[in-house]
Amino acid sequence: MDIKIEQLTTEQTKPVPTEFQFGRTFSNRMYTCHYDPDKGWYDPKIGPYRPLVLDPATSVFHYSQEIFEGLKAYKRPDGHINLFRPWENAARFNRSAERMSMKTVDAEEHVQAIASLVELEHEWIPSGDGTSLYIRPAMIATDPFLGVAASKTYLHYIIVGPVGNYYAEGMAPVGVLISDDYRRAVRGGTGAAKTGGNYSASLIASEKAKEKGYTQVLWLDAIHGKFVEEVGTMNIMFVYEGEKIVTPKLTGSILPGVTRDSLLTLAPDLGYEVSEEEIEVDQMLADVKSGKITEVFGCGTAVVVSPVGWFGYRGENVDVNHRKMGPISQHLYDALTDIQFGRAKDPYGWTMKIEV
Repeated sequence: MDIKIEQLTTEQTKPVPTEFQFGRTFSNRMYTCHYDPDKGWYDPKIGPYRPLVLDPATSVFHYSQEIFEGLKAYKRPDGHINLFRPWENAARFNRSAERMSMKTVDAEEHVQAIASLVELEHEWIPSGDGTSLYIRPAMIATDPFLGVAASKTYLHYIIVGPVGNYYAEGMAPVGVLISDDYRRAVRGGTGAAKTGGNYSASLIASEKAKEKGYTQVLWLDAIHGKFVEEVGTMNIMFVYEGEKIVTPKLTGSILPGVTRDSLLTLAPDLGYEVSEEEIEVDQMLADVKSGKITEVFGCGTAVVVSPVGWFGYRGENVDVNHRKMGPISQHLYDALTDIQFGRAKDPYGWTMKIEV
């Protein structure tokens, strides 16, 4: 695929900022590509970051036919750049597209587009400890049509922006409210797809949790209301007796996280046993109280590892590891980020090096 590179004008070029916020600061360029039934995917180009001009009747606004992804580019010690598992993100992007009845993309061309955009915008990758360039691929339905049917046309685009160290002030364990009233997803639904509707539906529970002093929500399954699924927008893991890592098994309502998969692959090589199981919430809390569960943490692209300090459930708070960061959480975080940033060898073939 030949990507057209548009030249930026002076007005379209802004300086790289010294201060930035996650999800609020974006680079000068973006990638776009269009789909039409007669042309297939066409007009791939990297041009100036700019607003999208869409008809008010555009399908995505009314029926939420859209998907997205999230991954990062990391500055290596040698000054070059690492992409972390972009092929797996591309595969998940296409799985989400299939679930949402959208057109899939060529995975190699998708990764090529990401690499080309990152190479052009490499000056936007921060050099500070733990900083990176966040990459957001997305696809939206673009038919200007009010009707419940799959769109025939689509826009595939990619934007990037600098992000700081999520733990600039240290990895402080957070409070998590176990939701008894709301559910994130159900088997047979869209829980395993990365689509916006899953996240907008979760906002009310998240806001209520924050009002009560908690940072995240622990989601239970929608059928029985008793099996642990995800925490916030992350997968969740439990450490039993300081040596075994257990995470909820994928049932179709849980997003198959790339960080989750990476940690499950990495942990045995670090000496830990791993298991994917159904985790019943009352038993889990009992195991936390007894000390059988020694650590709990969420995992995802933005944070890598986020330790849980306490759970709130039905009016009771249950502390995890005295609300302190645990050694296994720290070990996994250090080991995975060392690979991502190129500080350690990558025996798994996860990183894609971009020379600049």
